[in-house]
Formats: sequence, C-alpha cells, structure tokens
Amino acid sequence: MQVGMNLPVMVPGLTRELVREWCLRVDAGPWSSIAAGERINFANPEIMVTLAAAAAWTSRVRVGFHVLVPAMHSAVLLAKQVATLDVLSSGRVSLGVGVGARAEDYRAVGAVWDARLLSRLERSVETMKSVWRGGYRPDGSTCAVEPLPMQTGGPELLAGVLMPQAIARAARWADGISGFSFEPSRDDIEMRFESARSAWKEAGRDQPPKLVTGFWYALGSDPDEQIGAYLERYLGFMGEGAGRALAPNIRTRTPGALRDALRMCRDLGADEVLLVPTGSDPDEIDRAAQIVAGFCG
Repeated sequence: MQVGMNLPVMVPGLTRELVREWCLRVDAGPWSSIAAGERINFANPEIMVTLAAAAAWTSRVRVGFHVLVPAMHSAVLLAKQVATLDVLSSGRVSLGVGVGARAEDYRAVGAVWDARLLSRLERSVETMKSVWRGGYRPDGSTCAVEPLPMQTGGPELLAGVLMPQAIARAARWADGISGFSFEPSRDDIEMRFESARSAWKEAGRDQPPKLVTGFWYALGSDPDEQIGAYLERYLGFMGEGAGRALAPNIRTRTPGALRDALRMCRDLGADEVLLVPTGSDPDEIDRAAQIVAGFCG
C-alpha cells in the first residue's frame, strides 16, 4: 500500500515559502504522491496553479488532483492544462475527477448545478481522453489541441465518487476510485471498495480498479482544537456549529489512531491512502512520516 499527502490548501495563511516547504518535505519522505483538492467559493489557492508549483518543487512523487471538478471547466482547456502539467512533471500526474458537493462553487463560475452532473462529468472525461489520444481538432481548425501528455493516452483517471450507483457508472471510464472517509470508517471504505471490485468485474474490465481512499488527520500539540477549527471553517456551508459537532467523530488525532486507520485501509485492500492535514505546520509531515513508513511499498 502507498500513502500520499495532501497539501494543506484548505487551511488559511498559506504562503509561497510554506507550500514550498511542504513540497520539499513530501518529496524527501516515504510518500507516494502530493495532492490537492478543488474549491472555488472558498479561501484556498486555485488547484491547477498550486499543483504546477508542486510539480516544479518536487521530482519524485506523483502530482495528484484529489479531486478536480470538470463540469466547472471547459473540457478541452482542462485537457490541455493537465497534459501540459504531465509534460512539465515528466509524467507524474494522477487525475481524480468528480462532480463536487457544493452548488455555490458552480454558481461562482457560472456553471450549471443540476441532476445531470454525472452525465456531464462523463462527457468531459470522454472529451479529455479524445484530446489526449491526439488529433483532436475543433470544427474548422487546422491544428490539433496539444501538447499530448507524457503518459500515453493521458494520466490515470480516478473517479471521486462515493455511492454504488456512481461507482458502477465510473467502471465504464475510470482506472479506479478515489474516495474519502470522515472518521475514517471501515464500513464505508469497505462498501466503496467492494462496489468498485464488483462494478469493474461486471463491466468486463481486464484490470481491477485502483482503490484509493483518504481521511483527515491531526498530530499537533492540540489536535482536538486543530480538527475542530478546521472543520468549522471547511464545513461552514453546512451551517454554524456543524463542523465542531462533527469533529469528535474524527479519530485520527494520535499516532496510534493513525496507525490503526492505515492498517485498516491496508487490510481492506487499499492501493493508496491520501492523508489530508488539518493544519499547515510542516512538522505534521514528519510526525506522520514516522508512522506511514512501515505501510509504504
């Protein structure tokens, strides 16, 4: 099992120096990837620019989108941006895509939030794959959209979906799934992994799905306050006090609890776990690295 690390992009106060330090420490540690998730209507850095910086400041780890929301973008432009990043990172991009969970992000960019989000995600994916195969020319154009990604056919595509029906649809086009578990919970991770295994088999896929999950953690001097403050801010759209109310359910706030959670994911067959920090102190990387080293391989 591999273990990757998210950048603390949802924590306030990020600077060039802080993000660079996170990138350098992750690249020097036992981590498989460095990742970031997308939000629009929130005080966080834009995902494409952030991961471009991460690609420049690293040379070993994969550069992961956890996750990107294609329905909020032009699929052709997105394909060009991701291909460019793949070239500049020497083929290290891993692309998780989903529909997101916040209508306000869609409204902020003038995109449509409705019941057809999964269908639009699938159309966006097909367009991106067409661009990456080469020879994609918009009507009337004499030139193809390039560059082509360094990884032939494009980077791996992971579906950021959580429910069995959406997982079944993802088996048509994804290389695997990239989920998230709040607590983390054995039941919901197992449900998603089993749903993916079944869906890939029923779809007649030659290769089993790549199984990725993630969860929050805190190993600082006051993990209870760290997690509480983080969730109150990040989950503010759910209403005042919602984040603080959820915080006691997050178990990964001690070295032992983090070790147990990683062991659980390994036993369930995870190919990769993405840790999501709730604070921006770079020492959180080193504290976690001491625990995850034994799980990586």
